[in-house]
Amino acid sequence: MHAKRAGIALLLSISLLGLFTACNSSSLAQSSGKMNVVAAENFYGDIAKQVGGEHVNVSSVLSDPNVDPHEYESNVENGKAVATAQLVIQNGGGYDEWMKKLLDASPNDNRSVVTAFDIAPQKLPDNEHVWYSPQNVKVIASSIATALKKQDATHAADYDANLKKFDNSLQALEQKISEIKSQYAGTPVGLTETIFLYQTGPMGLDVKTPGELQKAIAEGNDPPANTVAIANNQITHGEIKVLIYNEQTNTPITSKLQRDAQSKNIPIVPVTETMPRARPTSPGSSTR
Repeated sequence: MHAKRAGIALLLSISLLGLFTACNSSSLAQSSGKMNVVAAENFYGDIAKQVGGEHVNVSSVLSDPNVDPHEYESNVENGKAVATAQLVIQNGGGYDEWMKKLLDASPNDNRSVVTAFDIAPQKLPDNEHVWYSPQNVKVIASSIATALKKQDATHAADYDANLKKFDNSLQALEQKISEIKSQYAGTPVGLTETIFLYQTGPMGLDVKTPGELQKAIAEGNDPPANTVAIANNQITHGEIKVLIYNEQTNTPITSKLQRDAQSKNIPIVPVTETMPRARPTSPGSSTR
């Protein structure tokens, strides 16, 4: 049983990270003669960097995993970056409304805008976290490549080649998800909110936490008391094998669920909405 739990926990912790490489565009940068691309969140910025390669200068507004994207308030620096961008990438679906306001404040018919939620083929009810689906990521990356080619037809072949490389990099992740499903389909797990449903479904995992609790936490609301009691009992009685929680929507309720899971030796796996910060590399230090 411990080996089974460890296998699930390990794969859950790396599955999202397998979508992307580390992104170093954590601050809004000035143009350096390349195409200016502004992403609302750094996971989209990372895709743009991989597809755009040496021809793009990518800035990500949100790169701090400690910031809740729902509650972010844009600033003058963000507005200047959007105003000078040839391509802007946003999630949409009510997730980053502040980016829509920035776009409206600097109208530009020549600017390309990719709204991930609008083009994602796989959408779950009341769940705007579409980038957690590899299927959606492929479509989003393709749309980014199309937008880059529209702005810079000269390097179209490079964008196509980079897109192909990016798509190929997702094959390992998709294989891992398939392996999880073949080995652990039906395994009961807990979620503190809705973000990871885009992967528990393809993995065939059985999410036991009440949907009302997940949705309330995701929206920053207090969940119904009976759903909290159910989630607590599921941990107390060992009805789930792993607890997956969103670090960016921590509340007293989710913190208690984590503590209770730890006390019952139930593995807990953190996920984030934005990509985790890359650890600095220096002599004598290590990264993981």
